[in-house]
Amino acid sequence: MKIKTELLVQPSGEIWKMTRAELNEDVATRDKDLATIKEWLRKQPHLPDEWEDGPLMTFLRGSSYSLEKCKRKLDMYFTMRAACPEFFANRDPTSPELDNVFTSKVQGPPLSGLTPNGRRVTICRGVHPNLSTMEIIDTLKLALMIGDVRLTEEREGVAGDIYVLDAAVLGPSLLAKLSPATIKKFMICIQEAYPVKLKEIHIINTSPIVERFVNFVKPFLKEKIRKRIFIHKDVKDLYKYVPQDMLPIEYGGPCSTMDDLQEQWKCKLHEYRDWFAAQESIKADESRRPGRPTNYDELFGIDGSFRQLAID
Repeated sequence: MKIKTELLVQPSGEIWKMTRAELNEDVATRDKDLATIKEWLRKQPHLPDEWEDGPLMTFLRGSSYSLEKCKRKLDMYFTMRAACPEFFANRDPTSPELDNVFTSKVQGPPLSGLTPNGRRVTICRGVHPNLSTMEIIDTLKLALMIGDVRLTEEREGVAGDIYVLDAAVLGPSLLAKLSPATIKKFMICIQEAYPVKLKEIHIINTSPIVERFVNFVKPFLKEKIRKRIFIHKDVKDLYKYVPQDMLPIEYGGPCSTMDDLQEQWKCKLHEYRDWFAAQESIKADESRRPGRPTNYDELFGIDGSFRQLAID
């Protein structure tokens, strides 16, 4: 009989204290900051009048309690919900399309534990060498759905995120289907619209094609994030950054398997099915934005150098 572990272990003890310092969180004033953000939200005619406290607190933490940064991220978050229906519409995790991708094409579960410095680790890998263009978009949609679940489930916040990308099945046919426009939209979501503190990106099981993939994505990344990409020829090199004892069995650790973790997250997404449905109407209304409405063409404009990217 398998022992069911907590899906996302919350920081406690010394890690909790360290995380509070990392997030610039004062437990004596955070409720006041939350009230300020809720009042601001009510006064924005183009944004929803209210939203759940849990996600709003996660945005505050992800903004290091800078109220202005939190406001910018929330505005961009609800703007992207309206601007990117390919990511934020039809988010039924039980639909055949999403279920097929999540079950048999890709895996991307956040790990339950935390690193000693309070960071959450997510491992992403393909389990099928071929994805259609639509399946690539659905993969990115599912990644953002997991991100939305974490807005609520990260009840105490984390000191940052570490992503491990297993490139074992990454091949030329997949790269050829990557759209610069789609990747740019996704990167704007991650970097500008979600309260993610991206600390490290580790790429394992590399091959010559991986360098081309990294070069494809780099133009869409902020400079500070480009410097946080590490490529490892041996998975054991990863242990210098992520403790081996918190990794799944496939990566030399003792903690469950990727299949089991993926199944747990599948169940969690199903729990949020009604929430995802209700959220489709909660987005920015550009017709009511004070001043100049957001121009999506300008927001997602891809300059000539991006257009000319080609995968041989």
